[in-house]
Amino acid sequence: MATSSAKPKKPVEARQNVVILFAGDSGDGIQLTGSQFTDTNALFGNDVSTFPNFPAEIRAPQGTLAGVSGYQLHFGSVEIWTPGDQCDVLVVMNAAALKANLGKLKRGGVIIANTDGFDKKNLRLAGYLDEADPLTDGSLADHTLHSVDVTKLTRTALEGTTLGMKEKDRCKNMFVLGFINWMYNRDNALTEGFLKKKFAKRPELLDANMKALIAGYNYGDTSETFTTRFEVKPAPMPKGTYRSITGNQGTALGLVAAAQRSGLDLFYGSYPITPASDILHELSKHKNFGVITFQAEDEIAAISSAIGASYGGALGITASSGPGIALKTEALGLAFMLELPLVIVNVQRGGPSTGLPTKTEQADLWQAVHGRNGEAPIPVIAASTPIDCFDMAFEAVQIALEHMTPVILLTDGYIANGSEPWRFPSSKDLPAIKPPYIKEPNDGEKFLPYLRDERGVRPWALPGQPGLQHRIGGIEKQDKTGNISYDPANHEMMVRLRAEKVARIADRYKPIRLDSGPADGDLLIVGWGSTYGAIRTAALKLQQEGHSVAHVHLRHMFPFNKGLGPLLKKYRKILIPEMNSGQLRQLVRAEFLCDAQGLNKIQGMPFTSDEIRAGVLNHLRP
Repeated sequence: MATSSAKPKKPVEARQNVVILFAGDSGDGIQLTGSQFTDTNALFGNDVSTFPNFPAEIRAPQGTLAGVSGYQLHFGSVEIWTPGDQCDVLVVMNAAALKANLGKLKRGGVIIANTDGFDKKNLRLAGYLDEADPLTDGSLADHTLHSVDVTKLTRTALEGTTLGMKEKDRCKNMFVLGFINWMYNRDNALTEGFLKKKFAKRPELLDANMKALIAGYNYGDTSETFTTRFEVKPAPMPKGTYRSITGNQGTALGLVAAAQRSGLDLFYGSYPITPASDILHELSKHKNFGVITFQAEDEIAAISSAIGASYGGALGITASSGPGIALKTEALGLAFMLELPLVIVNVQRGGPSTGLPTKTEQADLWQAVHGRNGEAPIPVIAASTPIDCFDMAFEAVQIALEHMTPVILLTDGYIANGSEPWRFPSSKDLPAIKPPYIKEPNDGEKFLPYLRDERGVRPWALPGQPGLQHRIGGIEKQDKTGNISYDPANHEMMVRLRAEKVARIADRYKPIRLDSGPADGDLLIVGWGSTYGAIRTAALKLQQEGHSVAHVHLRHMFPFNKGLGPLLKKYRKILIPEMNSGQLRQLVRAEFLCDAQGLNKIQGMPFTSDEIRAGVLNHLRP
């Protein structure tokens, strides 16, 4: 039997980049298929960007539009910044997957359809009129259609195994993956290794999935329907060791790296919530680095435990999404008043309330900047890509520890679940983090817990140290001593001192720089968070077309970089694309008194680069 290392027997056509969208029921293994093909391409050396998209329901109704799970993958031999606006290949396991995603396929694109998913029942559930079969009625004439009975071929490949029919059918995603590996001249080896590890204790499942994988590969090689394979060469990337990484993994590893560079144990107090839960899953794997993970009974307990860990001398971390952040709000104010280091990760999703748990949004910026009672300014920073999550998580810890303050790190569902190749940083290249520890009284024989340094930062006294006893709690503190104070003038002084400390954090930022474009001109696109890839792609295209357009991407949302105001004045127009109703736009207009305009999308889906380009062109018109 031929294997994945067999030499190509059919013509090979070179492609610079390809966008594939896998879609099917949430029980079809679509996410696993996509992630395995992503890892294979990343290992091969392609640049990669992905967009997993799945239903909010734990088990959505099979065969319905609401139950469609998708995984879009863009890989290539060139630099890639987005999962692609439209796909070249659409792989669908049933009629609902086709109906939900056909509009995302390029004209002339390839459809690979599992015919077993287009019976009368599936056509009816998908809402096709009179149960008309799109695979046979000519409605797909503008595309290249390949109808494959994946279910039957998988069952045939597994004849003689001890598995029941349902277990055999669960292997059909491996058949599809094997075929796609053949189609794009990729080896099965990485997936074979994954299967051996996953099913080490279930040899019958390992055998079945391996057989299905190889059968799919051989089907492509032997079928007369598929006459051409495609080759996408490695991308010219800097030398180094790479792995595929999601944003949540990047966040977790950035936190671990920062804890190591600060010499602290990491305590992570968390309550499971989509789409932040994978941070807990990743951190739980790193106990060897002094990581302690605690799954609390609720969001309030999660953040309170992290505050307690910080008081005890560990690096306290918590994470959630918008609804959970709302529950953490009072404790956030407590950490701010105590002036203890704490990192709060908000993996944003569609809202309000429960909202759209598995969809993405950028609508928690106001919540992060303003969402506390009283005067409690907390630094807010934002990651822009999956690999940027590592860097921004590391910086969040730096700020929290070196300035004795809670820090909010914003990511969102798009970059949290999406992945791209990540070049490992060397530990020696990461800066050391130096918490402001104190080991002896700082005022003669007295210890003043709120006696500040030139940056306004108070010392960090760990419990149990002789002579460093001090009062702690949520009632307003007397300047320097930390004793309870109801004095009106002292309250105003403390409010101002805490705000000034946070404002001084902007002194540590690197000078602001453009991502691309002229130093002055007609229009500046100001972005933040996960809009980065779409904005960068659109901006570069607009510049190639001769437009005087530049792009700057903000990572420091509060306080702003000191160079932002002068930069805004260099452009005739300002456009701020956001997946909300204009939250950054309002903050920028208020802070800098400029006529910034918004380009807003609130659909639970990320911007495409074409949407950004069209918005810019419309804004450039006189």
